[in-house]
Amino acid sequence: MLRRLFFEWMYLFRPPWDSGRPAPELVRAVAERPVGNALDLGCGTGTQTRYLAEHGWRVTGIDFVPRAIEQAKRKTRAFAAQVTLLTGDVTKLEQLPLPGPYDLALDMGCFHSLSEAGRERYIAGLNYWLKPGGLFMLYAFQPAPNQPPQPQRAGEPALLPKEKVVALFSSTFTLTHYEQGTGRPSAWYYFTRS
Repeated sequence: MLRRLFFEWMYLFRPPWDSGRPAPELVRAVAERPVGNALDLGCGTGTQTRYLAEHGWRVTGIDFVPRAIEQAKRKTRAFAAQVTLLTGDVTKLEQLPLPGPYDLALDMGCFHSLSEAGRERYIAGLNYWLKPGGLFMLYAFQPAPNQPPQPQRAGEPALLPKEKVVALFSSTFTLTHYEQGTGRPSAWYYFTRS
């Protein structure tokens, strides 16, 4: 509940995580892959969704904050035929009427905000919708070097070490690329679905 209120409040303004520009990591990945169907998990105001649609992808964006989805609809209006935007829960992907399956899934800061049980359900749903061989790009916060493990507090993102993230996805995903994020301790994970 606290998490939902936090995000609803943040989308009354411009959230600090929304630069309005596509992530350079996504730009590079899209340039290297054939166009297909993409799933933007925790799409927020649709910045990444729009970039994918501009480059020919059919995109489904999901966010649990209605105001974020309203903003994403405005931002992607010119690509309405290619974009499906849903207010929904990423921990219940199998229950959502998605037009998948997907060749690419993207998460820029949603996964680390979920509870441990929510992360497990999220992975099961992602496994359900992402095609075998599909790429999953995950951006998540991690602890600073030499920082001891800390419990996740309600409403705050988890700081997940690389080993934990890889282990969580290891049953059906293979880590194919990893790179440190910029700014606060974070990382990009590129997984391929088995």
